[in-house]
Amino acid sequence: MDSVTTSSLLYLFSHPTRLPLQTVDLIAPEPETSVLVVAPHPDDETLGCGGAIALLRALGCSVRVLVMSDGTLSHPRSLKYPPAQLRALRESETLEALNTLNVNPTETTFLRLPDGSVPTPKSPDAEPVIARCQAYLQTVNPAIVFLPWRFDPHPDHRATWQLMTATLSALNHLVRIIEYPIWDWDIEQRGDFFEYKRITAWRLDIEAVLATKLKAIAAYRSQTTNLIDDDPDGFQLTSDMLKNFARPWELYLEETR
Repeated sequence: MDSVTTSSLLYLFSHPTRLPLQTVDLIAPEPETSVLVVAPHPDDETLGCGGAIALLRALGCSVRVLVMSDGTLSHPRSLKYPPAQLRALRESETLEALNTLNVNPTETTFLRLPDGSVPTPKSPDAEPVIARCQAYLQTVNPAIVFLPWRFDPHPDHRATWQLMTATLSALNHLVRIIEYPIWDWDIEQRGDFFEYKRITAWRLDIEAVLATKLKAIAAYRSQTTNLIDDDPDGFQLTSDMLKNFARPWELYLEETR
């Protein structure tokens, strides 16, 4: 099965190995392909697309990363890492992770939108953000854009998808959009898909670069360890959640055109 409706996507998230396994050359058959990975928060790009990034770079593709939010809500009460320091820490972790995946630091851009408040196109504060995204996209001119899955339970992820697809549409920029899930792997957060769409779902074989991806994920010490230990409300990825990103494949979804 490779084409499914939203009514059966919940089933596929529980039984992903039923999806076809593809190789990276089916994503980017040309080595000069320009790729953009958009992350709602620092770490989403590596968790969801780390294997794809490493494989695309090995092919010689240009890979750029756009990080939307500053990630400072992960530890809102930390005194050791107040917002400015936490933002700097998370950005340094992103650059370390992407360096592991062979992405040059100059190819990573941080929009530094407030964590938890990435606007949708209908938000009153969206216009200047859309303008920034438009200017960025016109500069990088990607052929392929990786976006968070449109129905991801996290509002920043959904807003990122809405914002970027609206920007691409306004620019009349025709690209291949590939969506990656993050929080749908958490069965307690996985939501209903209330909008009918035709979706193609598939897996990418990343076994050859899995060790590299795991090393990149480990760079996010603020999110995977007790590095920040002075915030009782601090966020940390659980071992169960991390297992979803340590598989020898990554799951992707595309709207059938």
